[in-house]
Amino acid sequence: MAVPSVQLPSGVKMPVLGLGTWKSKPGEVTEAVKAAIDAGYRHIDCAFNYGNENEVGAGLKAKFDEGVVKREDIFITSKLWNNFHHPDDVEEAVKKSLTSLGLDYLDLYLIHFPMAYKRGPEMNPKDAEGNVIGEDIPFTDTWKVCVALEACVESGLLRNIGLSNFNSKQIQAVIDVAKVKPSVLQVECHPYLNQKQLLQFAKEKGLVFTAYSPLGSPDRPWAKPGDPSIMEDPKLKPIADKYGKSVAQVLLRWGVQRDTIVIPKSVTPARIQQNIRVFDFALTSQEMETIDGFNVPYRACDVSWLDYMPDYPFHEPF
Repeated sequence: MAVPSVQLPSGVKMPVLGLGTWKSKPGEVTEAVKAAIDAGYRHIDCAFNYGNENEVGAGLKAKFDEGVVKREDIFITSKLWNNFHHPDDVEEAVKKSLTSLGLDYLDLYLIHFPMAYKRGPEMNPKDAEGNVIGEDIPFTDTWKVCVALEACVESGLLRNIGLSNFNSKQIQAVIDVAKVKPSVLQVECHPYLNQKQLLQFAKEKGLVFTAYSPLGSPDRPWAKPGDPSIMEDPKLKPIADKYGKSVAQVLLRWGVQRDTIVIPKSVTPARIQQNIRVFDFALTSQEMETIDGFNVPYRACDVSWLDYMPDYPFHEPF
C-alpha cells in the first residue's frame, strides 16, 4: 500500500501516515517496526524519551538487511528531550538517538517540548517535593545557538528540524530567531481536540502539521475511568459501517483529509495493517464537518503536572 507524501522545504518527502512508537514496550516495538515496514509504512516516529530507540533500530536493521527497504526509503523522526536543551548538549542528544537507531542521519528532529529541565543524566530530575526541576534556558536559545540544531543540519546529521507541543506564540518566537526555519509541528490532534486554530496558524507559517495520538491515546498511562474516549464515540460507528471500515480508520482518514500527517501507535500486526488502509475511501464534506464538530476540546496528553513551568505550552488558547 503506497502512502502519499508531502514535500518539506528541504526537498525531503514525508509520508502522511507513519507508525508511532510512544508507549511501545521493549520487546514489542522491534516486531511492530518490522510488521509496519512489511505492511508498507515508510515513516517511523521515535523519541529519545520513549526509551525504545534501540529496539526501533533493531527492527529497521532487520528490514535493511533483508533488502525490503533501503535507508533512503524510510522517513525517521526523533526528538530532543527536555534535559538536553542547553545548546552544548544538543549534538550529543542527536548522536545518542542516531547510535540507538543505527542511523547516520535523521530525516526530522523535533524539540519535544518547549520546557527545559535541569541539565544532567536524569531525564526527569525532581526536587524533594517530587516536582520536576526546570532550567532557565529559553527554548529559542536551543534553536538559534550555532552549536545547536542548525549546526546539526549543516553537518548533515539532520535533514529537517521542527517543533512538538509548542503553542502559537512559542512557534512564532522560534520563527523570529531561526536561520533554518522549523518545517514541521507535531501536536496532539483528534476530533475531541481538532486544533483548528493551530492547524490554520501552522499552514500560514509554512509548517507541515503532524497529529500525534490521532486515536485519542486510549492506552496513555494516566487514563482515568470516565475520561472522554473518541474511539467509543457512538456517532462514528455508523460512518465506519457505511464504508466497511473501523472507527480507527475513520479517525485516521479524517486526519489525512484535513492535510495533517497521522502517526497512530500500535504493536499489533493486524491493527498496524488496518491503520494503513485509509487511502481507498474518502469521507464526504458533511461527514468531515460532523466529525469536526466533536471538538470538546479534550487534551489526553496535557502534562498538567508541569503547568507551573514558565514555558508550559498549554495555557494559551492555541
